[in-house]
Amino acid sequence: MSENISVLGLGLMGSALAESLLAAGHRVTVWNRSPAKAQPLVAKGATAAATPAEAVGPSDLVIVCVLDYPAVREVLDDVSLAGRVVANLTTGRPAEARETASWAAERGADYLDGGIMAVPYMIAKPGALILYSGSQAAYDRHEQALAVMAEPRYVGTDPGLAPLLDLAMLTGMYGQIAGFLEAAALVSSAKYPLTEFTSTLLVPWLNAMAAGKPAMAAAMESGDHRTEVSNLEINRVGVDNLIRTFREQGVRPDLLIPMKTILDQRVARGLGHEGLSGLVEEL
Repeated sequence: MSENISVLGLGLMGSALAESLLAAGHRVTVWNRSPAKAQPLVAKGATAAATPAEAVGPSDLVIVCVLDYPAVREVLDDVSLAGRVVANLTTGRPAEARETASWAAERGADYLDGGIMAVPYMIAKPGALILYSGSQAAYDRHEQALAVMAEPRYVGTDPGLAPLLDLAMLTGMYGQIAGFLEAAALVSSAKYPLTEFTSTLLVPWLNAMAAGKPAMAAAMESGDHRTEVSNLEINRVGVDNLIRTFREQGVRPDLLIPMKTILDQRVARGLGHEGLSGLVEEL
């Protein structure tokens, strides 16, 4: 069913979101500080608005994707939002999402906060995911339209939950990148072909290791950190060996040092018999 939808903010992501809604047959009004960015979307059927108020006017669903949360408020500050759903897909912190939800409610709007787990070229393609939190009624009302942009997943009424989960997933990604950077530096120090190492050794092994993460999460939730695999003392010695090897190879182990620190702390508490899941309690 076609809806009237406004998209404010036409950077790479905002433009991709608007284009996906147009392709699905929705009536889309767009606005951007630099009007020229609207022209490719106008050529595909969008209506360009001269002001945020003009953009919001015809629509029940207002999607905002700008630089940061202060920009969201600046853009919408003088706009009548009564009776509308504001879906804020701007990247930010959980505290900012909760503050913005209250700010929107004071102006009569239902509020959804979103965490986009995709890059612009993935929008409207398999694998794209957007997490939503906030008003359940708003999500239910517009779920079909939201599904056009990416797989939508509602995670709870706390507006801060979607950005928190977004940042948690990014944390896992950055941790993986940090490990890969260190591994790549070590392999390169031995003049071993890095592409071969990555494709034939590292990626298959990481995929196999990832299968154990749900069991580790269950141990964290239960608080039962017993292990029949390698305990923290074994891992402490192992990370020490890693760091010594890096230094002997002339490679900086900077991204491994925090892991060594937390292992040392946990073992010093007399908990070296635990599994790696016990480290979450130190954090």
